Amino acid sequence: MDLQSHKTRNQLELAFIGPPLDKGPLPLVIYFALSKEESLTLDPFNQPALALHSDKCRVASITLPGHGPNLDPRAAIGVWAEDFEKGGDPLSPFFKQCQKAIDELIEEGIASSVALMGLSRGVYAACQVAALTPNVRTILGFAPLVKLSFAKEFEGISLPSNLDLTSLCDLLCDRTIRFYIGNRDTRVNTAHTFELVSMLADTAYNRRIRSSPIELLIGPSIGYMGHGTPPHIFEEGAAWLKRNL
Repeated sequence: MDLQSHKTRNQLELAFIGPPLDKGPLPLVIYFALSKEESLTLDPFNQPALALHSDKCRVASITLPGHGPNLDPRAAIGVWAEDFEKGGDPLSPFFKQCQKAIDELIEEGIASSVALMGLSRGVYAACQVAALTPNVRTILGFAPLVKLSFAKEFEGISLPSNLDLTSLCDLLCDRTIRFYIGNRDTRVNTAHTFELVSMLADTAYNRRIRSSPIELLIGPSIGYMGHGTPPHIFEEGAAWLKRNL
């Protein structure tokens, strides 16, 4: 499996696996987890990308803020918290840059369609980017971080409520969404994901979207703080996403 790269006009760098760009437009899944390289090569984080890997689509990744060479991904959310505490915003400019890049990839015929996939903090990023990008119709998330303020790194830091994913329901309720989470995930709080899905479904109903394709699958928690995702769930999610590309 060769890791390839592409830089957009707005200087956003993507790593990807799958057919080279000269093979023409194909469905593109952008996966947010860690750095662009780690998301696609570091086990177990790369397992959903590997499960998607085929000659019929490309799987790309973009480096999340606070991640990258010589940076400890375990400290990344703490870096975000420090920036917010100082009055900065390390995330919104990144989300807008991703939105512009996705529109460009479609306009240039590199991607025939774009779906987003995320793991933990990567689900938070994927949903924020999708809210800005109507071209994204499908979102897959594992162990979603729904509320930044709940992360232990943000303890004691005041954040506006519009940073929570629940503030995006009007923008996301018409998408095809599936989330997986453990039944006792104390790192991100299982109940927060249930609340988000319930609010999305209610918003869709009020918009006259009947039987909205918004799903939450809850299974046994594994790993530290119940925040792990087992291989078979990564595979199941990837199979679902393939059907919806």
